[in-house]
Parts: sequence; C-alpha cells; structure tokens
Amino acid sequence: MKDPIELPVLKQLEAYNARDIDAFMPWWADDCQYYAFPSTLLAGNTAEIRARHIERFKEPDLFGKLLTRIVVGNVVVDHETVTRNFPEGKGEVDVVCIYEVENGKIAKAWFKMSERRLFPEQLEYKKPG
Repeated sequence: MKDPIELPVLKQLEAYNARDIDAFMPWWADDCQYYAFPSTLLAGNTAEIRARHIERFKEPDLFGKLLTRIVVGNVVVDHETVTRNFPEGKGEVDVVCIYEVENGKIAKAWFKMSERRLFPEQLEYKKPG
C-alpha cells in the first residue's frame, strides 16, 4: 500500500474475497452511497450495503481479482475481474470501481460492470445433426 487513502479499499476487497461481512462493513461510512455508474443509487447507508452483500457473499466462487489501482487525491479507482455464481452458471465480469474516501472510510462508491461472461464449462453445446 503506497497511500493511506487506499487502506479502506484494500481492506474491504480482502473482506469481500473472504466473504466476511463483519470484516467488510467497518470500511464503509454510515451514510455511504453505493451506485451503479453513473448515478443509480443501489444503497444509501451501511444497512442497505450489508443486506446486498450478505446475499452476494453466499456465492461460493465469489472473488474480485484486482488488475490495477490508481489513487488521485481521496479517490481510489480499481479495475477488477470478479468471478461470480450467476443464476445461469459460473462466470465473470470486469468492474471499474470508484471509491471516494473520507475520514478513513468509503463515503461513496460507483461500479461500472461489463456484460457477464460465462465460463466455457457452463455453456451447453449442441451436437450437430
């Protein structure tokens, strides 16, 4: 970690990958706002973020692989590939995560996701003929 502004982002990603809700939540400000990029509010406080992630953490293959991170002022931008268990099978999405950090906690976050990609073993192949 090069910059202390990264700490809450680093720690919440570690807790996300461990699927540990109790380690995940302390890094979010009580009145944090959690958006689908650019402006769709998905959660407006820690109770709503907790409820979303309790469900997400039930996915056995959930894992966010950090590809790149940049820090500018109090903003941390991560590019991740996230493995998920979708209703149609195991796959992944690319995610750009933008975190605004205030007083050592994540105050706002925006997430821009790619289309889902199912892993080849999840796709059903039809035999010709």
